[in-house]
Amino acid sequence: MPLDRLRRREFRFYARPSLMALDEVGYLAYDAQAADLLFEIVNHSYGRNSIVLTTNKAFKEWNTVFPNATCIAALLDRLTHHAEVTLIEGDSYRKRESEQETAARKKGKHEGKSHAD
Repeated sequence: MPLDRLRRREFRFYARPSLMALDEVGYLAYDAQAADLLFEIVNHSYGRNSIVLTTNKAFKEWNTVFPNATCIAALLDRLTHHAEVTLIEGDSYRKRESEQETAARKKGKHEGKSHAD
């Protein structure tokens, strides 16, 4: 199967859902090829489907994630047009739960030592 035909089938597959979730964009950096593929999928979905995107980076920090400014501008143009952008500040719930579990384990160890003495 020719590459272009295969690529079109993949784009239709990824762009088909009425809601696409892109979770933790910015957790890892994208090379140029991955950034181009993400753009093409977002572009194919643009105006047809809803996209929910989560990221731990402000848009102005996306230069650390994506390799070039043109890619960033084009992605943000499509992602933010007719968008509802919600900023959630504060500690990650995963981090908070991990800290609570660590504190509980330490507390359990300390209580166990006092009973052994």
